[in-house]
Amino acid sequence: MSYKSGLGFDSLGMSLRPTPMVKRLLVANTVVFAIVLLLPSAIVLDWLAFQPARIVFRPWAPLTYMFVHGSLGHLFFNMLMLFFFGPPLEGRWGELEFLKFYLICGLGGAALSFIFLPVSIVGASGALYGVMIAFALNWPKAPIYVFGIFPVEARYLVGFMALVALLSATDSATGSNVAHLAHLGGLITGWIYLKADFRTAAAIGSVRRAATKRRRLAIVPGDESEDEAVTSSSRPVKEDSALYDRVDAVLDKISAKGITALTPDELELLDEVSRKHRTN
Repeated sequence: MSYKSGLGFDSLGMSLRPTPMVKRLLVANTVVFAIVLLLPSAIVLDWLAFQPARIVFRPWAPLTYMFVHGSLGHLFFNMLMLFFFGPPLEGRWGELEFLKFYLICGLGGAALSFIFLPVSIVGASGALYGVMIAFALNWPKAPIYVFGIFPVEARYLVGFMALVALLSATDSATGSNVAHLAHLGGLITGWIYLKADFRTAAAIGSVRRAATKRRRLAIVPGDESEDEAVTSSSRPVKEDSALYDRVDAVLDKISAKGITALTPDELELLDEVSRKHRTN
């Protein structure tokens, strides 16, 4: 599985240089898998797996379960998904925001499994289904090369996997060892999180405050406490006014359609204003 260049990130070469948080998650999952191999697996799973019946005695399990894998194949395919889909998102959001999103989706996977089919589960799949839906929402037309051969747009590939997860979850009573409800829970949690714009609420508020401050400075240049922000030339004021007119339009679009409706240029505009505000 790989993706093509020309969409705001590199092709397979990007996956060979994982971003810092993705690298830490890859290492953490691999280390835990090695511990499971070296120590009696029953003891490790008892303490780290998510077991609904023992949640009172293992309150950390909703977090630790997503770092435990039952087999080398289970670990490999989950880490492959993280390897490809994680870096572009971390590059856009930053390390801490990506980690928060990853963990929240994993918790969502555990929650849905607990509500509808309370069985023990392990694996990062719930978190990674959230990462996949986030990738598809940010780059819906990015061609994903399945097996490195067949190009499929991200939105169709993730949509297909979501459908499989839904159909499999409704038939989970068949005794399958795959935690389909956790997959579905992570995907739904990621979609709700992004559509509700929890991730961008603080950033948008900061940009709004910056825009308001700039406009006030342009209109009331006599405020002695902020003289340094006002220039004697009208040209910077006009440039700032035009910039924040554009920001207002982008913020209105977010309010109407959500952050995922923004174009790359509009996202870059918000980043530019945020950086400018921080340096001031």
